[in-house]
Amino acid sequence: MPQLAVIAIAFAVTFLAELPDKSMFASLVLATRHRPGWVWTGAAAAFTLHMAIAVTAGQLLTLLPHRIVDGVVAGLFTAGAAYLWVTSFRPRREDDADAARQGGVPPSFLRVAATSFTVVFIAEWGDITQLTAANLAARYNPVLVFAGATLGLWAVAAVAVSIGAKSLSLIPMAWVNRITGLILLVLGGYAAFSAITG
Repeated sequence: MPQLAVIAIAFAVTFLAELPDKSMFASLVLATRHRPGWVWTGAAAAFTLHMAIAVTAGQLLTLLPHRIVDGVVAGLFTAGAAYLWVTSFRPRREDDADAARQGGVPPSFLRVAATSFTVVFIAEWGDITQLTAANLAARYNPVLVFAGATLGLWAVAAVAVSIGAKSLSLIPMAWVNRITGLILLVLGGYAAFSAITG
């Protein structure tokens, strides 16, 4: 697969999967209380570290025989697609972003970035984007997967801190989940075909 295609797939899948995610909304809420650039810096650092961990885990999968890796990747992609489709039909609770606004002494850049880093880093463990990046890294160049997935996460964090909750309410999150699930299902089907045909 061409290098730009790997980056584009990693970017698109990660961006779409992260849009309705808890980390994105955590960044959004933090940005209602603090400077958006400071929040983005901490969130971006956490996302970068998580992608490094995910890609490393994906590379460990490559130590297994090729057919087994393809089978595992196909299963994980299919499970991820099913998870996104099932959760797209759950009713979403609308949080009041204004409830997060509070007065007080403004915190420093370091404190805001560290808080954002901690919240996003903890929230991302076992997330669908982390699993997807590991799966992609098991099949394709891990550096390209890391670049595409990290850029996708950075873009979501930028959307979260700059657009705000009111604009995001216009995006039908259920359909974002379904589209991402369909992409993962296609990738899972391709991996299953590769596992069967060798």
